[in-house]
Amino acid sequence: MNLRRIIVATAAVSVLAASPAYADETPNVPIGTRLAAQTHPAVQLTSLTYTGKVSVPTPAVNEANLYALVDKITADVVAGKVASDQRTIAKYMFEQMNANVGAYLVPGTPERVVDAEVGGMCTGWWVTPDGYMVTGAHCVEMGEKELYDVFAQQALSKFYEEDAQGILEMVKDLSPDEEMIKLAENLFINFNAANMQVNGLKKEIAVLQAHPGGGVDKTAKPIVAELVDVGESYPGKDYALLKVNGQQNLPTVPLGDDADVQVGSTLYISGFPGLVTNTPFFSLESKLDPALTEGPYNALRTTDKGVPYIQTQAPSYHGNSGGPVFSKDGDVIGMLIAGTVSEGGEASENESFVLPISVIKEKLNEKGIKPTASATTTRWNTALDAFFLKHYSEALPIFREVQALHPTHPWVAEYITNSQQAITAGKDESPQSTGFWVLIGAGVLVAILLGLVLLRLVVRRAKRKKRPQIPVYNGAPPYQAQAQQIPAYQPPPAHSLPPAESTTRYRPPSQPYQAYQQAHGGQQGQQPGNQYGQHGQHGQHGGGPIPQHQPYGQQPQSQPQQPQERNVADLERELEQLRRQLGNRPQQ
Repeated sequence: MNLRRIIVATAAVSVLAASPAYADETPNVPIGTRLAAQTHPAVQLTSLTYTGKVSVPTPAVNEANLYALVDKITADVVAGKVASDQRTIAKYMFEQMNANVGAYLVPGTPERVVDAEVGGMCTGWWVTPDGYMVTGAHCVEMGEKELYDVFAQQALSKFYEEDAQGILEMVKDLSPDEEMIKLAENLFINFNAANMQVNGLKKEIAVLQAHPGGGVDKTAKPIVAELVDVGESYPGKDYALLKVNGQQNLPTVPLGDDADVQVGSTLYISGFPGLVTNTPFFSLESKLDPALTEGPYNALRTTDKGVPYIQTQAPSYHGNSGGPVFSKDGDVIGMLIAGTVSEGGEASENESFVLPISVIKEKLNEKGIKPTASATTTRWNTALDAFFLKHYSEALPIFREVQALHPTHPWVAEYITNSQQAITAGKDESPQSTGFWVLIGAGVLVAILLGLVLLRLVVRRAKRKKRPQIPVYNGAPPYQAQAQQIPAYQPPPAHSLPPAESTTRYRPPSQPYQAYQQAHGGQQGQQPGNQYGQHGQHGQHGGGPIPQHQPYGQQPQSQPQQPQERNVADLERELEQLRRQLGNRPQQ
């Protein structure tokens, strides 16, 4: 038995026992749940803000053109082209005026001035721990016409609402409905957009980082972002790169490849839908959390500018623009840019268009930006795996590590609280710690070694009590195999021989017992054990101490000053010689 092999094997078992049992386990949670938890920390709300002093003239009616319109409408009613009820005639008149606002409304006095601030919100996502963010081009800049339209709708709402109310007074007997009110307001929105002046225009792009635990409220301060690169708005390469200075250990998302998905694959869109963000019915903390939607990859399209876009049925809304689109493995395969719009300007939520990740990587490479996974994200994902396995005591210290790496992490505080509550409620299913298994493995190893030592001691003692002692002839070692016992020589009945006759007698070994002891290190006075044979009349054969027998498969342990060992063949030859001598002895 090889003790060293036993020690090595036992140590290997103890190391295996020390490995955590959950290392190869996969959390049993829905794909969307896992993706949302892993990626939402890197998904941020972005804002684009324009400020300036806006002036717009008071609208005046071009009476000549208005009377001409009335005559036309009357003719259409008479011809049966328009219904003859007053409500229908009023709506038809507003529609005709909206088709050519400048013909019916002209600038008047006084000039109206207001300090205005307008803008919009989109979605962005971190690609490096030090603050590089990707979003859409249309999320960071507006064309002049688009900008003026936004000012007219957002900054001059007080003016167009007052102007629309004045014209509706003329038809108040008709009890204007919502459609008629909207037509009247659009008339003055279009007039203001066409006739306004904006002075001292300033633009600011910012990232609204959520509070630890999630959510953004009135105390959250936007962090200004620098515009590093911008493409062309849809249907072009609708891409922009932002940089927020002074950042470190930010959560990031991994980038995949176009080939990771194909028609039929499920896509996941993350972002801040304006439909929720702008509603007054939700708290700021809840409505500014990212939302995750999913849907199939429908087709790969190409715009008239030669830019590829993925068509998907994953729902998206205003505010989702610039948000990352993930594969089921959690890698970004594109960015949400646009959706289909009806003739009435309503977005279709189930037709979304995604800029492929290959285009985004191309733009990042042009600026020498290499997407990098942060330590915060790596540890965060490890903690989530343990959390979803209900290993709350394992997850808790890792969540705290994440909090130390990135104190403004938007979700870690919530997971720390949830882990603590689960542990308190007795829901923790964590395996024993690695240290525990190391101690167990070491204890098992020590117990095995002690058992082996005790076993060897018991075996040795038992063999010392039971082993036979065999005489040694001429320094030969004991015959360890079970040899056939040769009966002692019995002389025939004595009879006398002639005194002068010589005879050959068996002679005992020429070496006396005492000489053998001195030659081979034996002790005088030691009694031999069972002798191989006894020949009383010729004297007793001497025998030295017998070497200890060894178990099968083990090398015999050397004894100090033992006789030189001889093999079994030598012993058999000596026995055969003894037989011949006994057989050749003459009869007396």
